[in-house]
Amino acid sequence: MKTEKKINNKILKITLIIKEKYPELSKYIMEMPVTIPISENPEINCKILQDYYNSLEDMLDNYIENQVLK
Repeated sequence: MKTEKKINNKILKITLIIKEKYPELSKYIMEMPVTIPISENPEINCKILQDYYNSLEDMLDNYIENQVLK
């Protein structure tokens, strides 16, 4: 499994891509369920970070795919 640092770097990169190339998606990042912790002190681990990255990647891929189809 990847380290937290590597996954955080991937999250940063994809977030920058979204903000620079697809700023219209930026508003959805904060609305994603993965970004809203249920508890006051949520546990952050590699799985949670990877799930978050995957959700960002899915959102971006779906958006790009739908733009190409238009």
